[in-house]
Amino acid sequence: MKKRTYLTMFVLMITAMVLSACGSPAQATDMPTIMVDPYAMYAPDAVSGDIITAGSSTVFPLSERMSELFSDEGFTGKITIDSIGSGAGYERFCVEGESDIANASRAIKDSEVESCKAIDRVPLEFRVGTDAIAIAVSSSNDFLTDISMAELALIFSTAENWSDVRPEWPAEPIQRFIPGTDSGTFDFFVEVVLDNDEAPILAASNLQLSENDDVLVQGVQGSPYAIGFFGFAYYKENASSLKALSLDGVEPNETTAENGSYPLSRPLFIYSTASILKEKPQVAAFIYFYLTSVNDEIIDVGYFPASQAALDAAMTAWQQGVGQ
Repeated sequence: MKKRTYLTMFVLMITAMVLSACGSPAQATDMPTIMVDPYAMYAPDAVSGDIITAGSSTVFPLSERMSELFSDEGFTGKITIDSIGSGAGYERFCVEGESDIANASRAIKDSEVESCKAIDRVPLEFRVGTDAIAIAVSSSNDFLTDISMAELALIFSTAENWSDVRPEWPAEPIQRFIPGTDSGTFDFFVEVVLDNDEAPILAASNLQLSENDDVLVQGVQGSPYAIGFFGFAYYKENASSLKALSLDGVEPNETTAENGSYPLSRPLFIYSTASILKEKPQVAAFIYFYLTSVNDEIIDVGYFPASQAALDAAMTAWQQGVGQ
């Protein structure tokens, strides 16, 4: 049972006890002050209406979990979560103005903020977690465990065969499975690994792109000579048939993602606006629930917690957004 439910029950019990004890007006003047939860109006069972979210396929599993729990706590409205990539999510939020929340695996760009402002939307940023991009191969791959960042750049650009990267590796074509160009995962990989130049990876041979991470996982599973990258949650979900590579000797895990020693760790966000939070209490309630509950769920989903400072900053942004 959530702490908000306990508090509500506690207030009701205290109220009943005080009323039963008040046998006269004189006694009534001695009634204690009853503290009421200032966020009770944002309880899942206190709001109604639809909530529309869209964006990052990486954030999708986390938002889906939070949506399920929000409904379990009493919300009866409809929550739509579309997995279309961070870039497409920003477009739906900032250009088309069709969504209440944008899910993103990268921070919003200045140009996207300007698009939002053009339709009278000023984005509020909420940090909800940390991800590590997994570089994955099939569990049947017997020659890869650790690679350098320089080798990673070569694998996802000009190398044709594995032996082009290291002579002792098989003279077999590299089969590449990567997120689509609308994906924040693609953007982040290009920024960190390829110095913001997407041309080499898009020109690579034996390349398959997909906005659907399950398609990428299946592609990597299908051959010992395949390699791909996607959010850590998708690796974790398929860890029995995949192998995550370490980079320059650093494995992707909670510690290395949070302290930044794993070079492909990154923050996860959701975005909304103050006007949406005020006009649609159900959206404000969902984001409040998200921020106060996410750390109880995030590791189980397959990601890593944001720092307390980041969550505190997100809660401050929410409070300012709703006017508290």
